[in-house]
Amino acid sequence: MAEAERIIGTPDTPETAGTEPERGGTARPRGKRRIAVLFTVAAFAYALDLISKMIVVAKLEHHAPIRLIGDWLKLEAIRNAGAAFGFGEAFTVIFTVIAAAVIVVIARLARKLYSLPWAIALGLLLGGALGNLTDRIFRSPGVFEGAVVDFISPKGFAVFNLADSAIVCGGILIVLLSFKGLDPDGTVHKD
Repeated sequence: MAEAERIIGTPDTPETAGTEPERGGTARPRGKRRIAVLFTVAAFAYALDLISKMIVVAKLEHHAPIRLIGDWLKLEAIRNAGAAFGFGEAFTVIFTVIAAAVIVVIARLARKLYSLPWAIALGLLLGGALGNLTDRIFRSPGVFEGAVVDFISPKGFAVFNLADSAIVCGGILIVLLSFKGLDPDGTVHKD
């Protein structure tokens, strides 16, 4: 029986579909890596965030908010030294280190990335983290203590920016992919 399996291979199961066996019997993903997708999505999210913040600082800062949908949605430039929702303003350096660590983890994970949805999700996270990290490094009051430019202000909610949106969307997508059992390497597992 073992000889027949060696010649014709073992049947695909949901856990091994889309993979081919390596030496030692472990499965390796088939197809191409999705590194280009990851970095394209990250570059797009980063550029969009950077451009929007440059426009906000040039045209909206120190001016009255712009109402887009009555009182429900307005553009209002603020500087946020803390994390999401203005929390933790005394820990700006820690948030900078966390953002840098997220970038390093994503870069290391990119080597094993064969899943298109994971590439998109990680690209959104990477672009958003780079956007806010750029503010933390280059904006006042100083290096690693900079305040992030936020400007999207829904009624009854915190003011945020496009980097924050990319991070949240990427995080939601990662949670959904994890619930579906899809791994970054393109394999599917059952728990």
